[in-house]
Amino acid sequence: MITRYTRPEMGEIWTERRKYQVWLEVELAVCQELATRGDIPRKDWRLLLGSVQKLLKKGGVKPERVDFFEAQTRHDVIAFTTAVAEEIGPISRYIHFGLTSSDVVDTALSLQLVQASQLIRADLERILQLLKRKAIEHKKTATIGRSHGIYAEPTSFGLKFLGWYVEWKRNLKRWDQAVEGVRFGKLSGAVGVNAHWDTIFEAKVLKRLGLQREPVSTQVIPRDRHAELMNVFALCGATLERMAIELRHLQRTEVGEVLEGFRKGQKGSSAMPHKRNPISSENITGCARLLRSYSQAALENVALWHERDISHSAVERVIVPDAFCLLDYAINRMANVVENLDVRKDRIRSNLEKAGSTVFSGHYLLALVKSGVTREDAYQWVQKCALESLESGQDFVKLMSEHDQVSEHLTQAQIKKLGSIDYQLRHVNQIYTEAFKKGS
Repeated sequence: MITRYTRPEMGEIWTERRKYQVWLEVELAVCQELATRGDIPRKDWRLLLGSVQKLLKKGGVKPERVDFFEAQTRHDVIAFTTAVAEEIGPISRYIHFGLTSSDVVDTALSLQLVQASQLIRADLERILQLLKRKAIEHKKTATIGRSHGIYAEPTSFGLKFLGWYVEWKRNLKRWDQAVEGVRFGKLSGAVGVNAHWDTIFEAKVLKRLGLQREPVSTQVIPRDRHAELMNVFALCGATLERMAIELRHLQRTEVGEVLEGFRKGQKGSSAMPHKRNPISSENITGCARLLRSYSQAALENVALWHERDISHSAVERVIVPDAFCLLDYAINRMANVVENLDVRKDRIRSNLEKAGSTVFSGHYLLALVKSGVTREDAYQWVQKCALESLESGQDFVKLMSEHDQVSEHLTQAQIKKLGSIDYQLRHVNQIYTEAFKKGS
């Protein structure tokens, strides 16, 4: 991912240097178990351990040296082991003992996925906290709802944030499940039959690394695990875009109910000094498109030839670091939008008033039906008053109270009550209670 969309802590996990460090950690864990069972003499193990730890302490092998050897070998793992041997000398003969390349690469990738996932989980917790705070803050802020972009019925402005909050709760649950799905490694050899050691040895090494053993592997870990995680990336992207689109619409000049934070010295347009554009929400919409695309590529990685081919390799070298860096960036950018959002209550109130009381028409329709009026007659009476209100500017509730047939079935008190915000939003508290229930 380009530097513009990479936060430093996440970016560091996906550097070439860090990748080779993790490869070396996997190699060392295998050697440690070999030493435990006596396959590496104690004297050699002490020398190997000291040499590898010293190498790790100074940052591992240099990517430039791996590149140098790969130019000759055209094999990245052999280039890596050659670079290690150059650093630690003849004792390196135990490095890569009994392993195939994917034993190291796939297991190390799982370790990187788990580490990077912890940063994303912190991002998810951050945006959840912010959305919950905004939902509570604007719980009693009445606003006009819109369906098909047209005035519908009044709603609570806080419900926008609450809806996003519960969706991110679902994303968090999906995230945790998908991360557990990639917390697996494999050291089962070239075709997955554990030709050089048994499954117990394999499981012990992986336990040292904090991973579980892949039950049935080929030369690689099955890619449905990675595809599941990438699909959660896509869903997180979809949620981000859901939020971004709503915030972009609310910032349109004709609506003007919110504004993104605007820093001192910030400029909106190179040509029009008056502009204050929704650049963060638009940027996040673009990020979401990329996040969704990664899931398609990951799904196509699941089917490989026989025990393995490398058609998935180039894909993962791009989409995995990119997806993590971009989601980390996009969630935090959206969190900043939410945290600094200027909610313009005066404009919200003005738009609600502009909608008029015709937005309560549904209540009258149902009340008349309940009183014994046919749905066709009730609809006709309510629609007549609504259209007259829209054309003449007269108050809809007043027209309803003066309608002869309506007055025969509804009292004046009922008519007034049905045309109130309090009646419209009377169940909002219950919605909040259910949304904040543990496990929701």
